[in-house]
Amino acid sequence: MKKRIQNWIAALLFVATAGGATLAVAAPQNAFAACNDQLLTFPAWFKGLTDGNCNIKSPDAAGGLPTFIWTIALNVVEIMLQAVGYLAAGFIIRGGFKYMTSVGDAGEMAKAKKIIMDAVIGLVISIMSVAIVNLVAGAIK
Repeated sequence: MKKRIQNWIAALLFVATAGGATLAVAAPQNAFAACNDQLLTFPAWFKGLTDGNCNIKSPDAAGGLPTFIWTIALNVVEIMLQAVGYLAAGFIIRGGFKYMTSVGDAGEMAKAKKIIMDAVIGLVISIMSVAIVNLVAGAIK
């Protein structure tokens, strides 16, 4: 019974994540401005510091030098955390590949499961950290 519940939870999580990705791809996108503030999901280091004409504001116009510096620092932290998330996804794939090629060896299967579990934990921590950084960035603006 426990295994069946775990399988259902895993299936629901897969559908939720795959469905969200499909919806994001299928949704019509607005035309981007010439100075896009991100590349893939990585924000530009100057996100939140541009005016309407794609020029970077002066520190005084951005709310003062401390706000200007904190905005840049939070953008750089978000870039690094998202890179960690991509690495964790890569390790999930690596663990899955090791699991599939373990050929029934219990020791190799256990190593692969450990890789996958550690990567999933890292991915969850990365996602939560990006959310916290965005919350803090929104609070200083």
